[in-house]
Amino acid sequence: MKSFKILFLIAVFFACRYNAQPFNLKSVGEAKEFGLKIYYGTHGKGAFVQYKGQKGIIPLKIKKVAIDDSQREYNQPNFTSYVWDEVVNEKITGVYYLTEGLRDVFDIQYIRKKDNRVFKLVLDEDKSKKYDGVNQFLLYDALISYNTFANNHLTIKYSETEQLKTELPDIDNPNYSRQAIIEDYNFDGFDDISFSIPDGGMGVYRVFSVFIYNTKTKKFEKLIEPDFSKSKCECLCDLKMDKSKKIISSECRGGARWWKDLYQYKTGRLVWVSSQEIVD
Repeated sequence: MKSFKILFLIAVFFACRYNAQPFNLKSVGEAKEFGLKIYYGTHGKGAFVQYKGQKGIIPLKIKKVAIDDSQREYNQPNFTSYVWDEVVNEKITGVYYLTEGLRDVFDIQYIRKKDNRVFKLVLDEDKSKKYDGVNQFLLYDALISYNTFANNHLTIKYSETEQLKTELPDIDNPNYSRQAIIEDYNFDGFDDISFSIPDGGMGVYRVFSVFIYNTKTKKFEKLIEPDFSKSKCECLCDLKMDKSKKIISSECRGGARWWKDLYQYKTGRLVWVSSQEIVD
């Protein structure tokens, strides 16, 4: 089990490193070519587009996500298809379609609502557009910007005059990358965000930094970590959510053993519940 888990994490790492970046797209079949970048997070959430030459961004609301795993038995990757509504001034003005594989995006198009005109798009593979590690997504009208490998800066921009700037934990291996996840980490029905990096040892599990969305202040706040004195893992690692029981599990390797810690929220704080060894 342990060796399988390590191989699985390595495979996921390489897949996520590629897909962490925004995609540069360009039109095909148009008299005047145009380009854009599309950004999105977990399950297509937090999406927006930015057209080439434009400073502004256009929010996208996820409408549908479908996963095709029909080729898994032949050791082929899944394909994930997304459908987003384009939202301008709280009105739907168009629809974007995109399918993502392990190493490519395809079946991309934009349908403009006012005349149902279809614009075909493809991945812009211009090698001069070197990826600098910058990624972004839009959540509750806050623009969240971070870097997957080049630096540790995190900026959450709420408006032109208000933003949070902080530093995320350092990545100590140049072959590793930072991942962002959009998830409800406190079971209140509102999405939060986390950033994870491989552990400083063998890199076989990921260490998480979580930011909770405060519905009263409409701001993201760093999750206060629990007391780790009784835990087997001295970090929030490989986090998994049990929404039915409202339990968060954290898994790590200590020595030659894998451990799982369970946590619950009590009076707004994360509290250790129990620990157990993960055995074959």
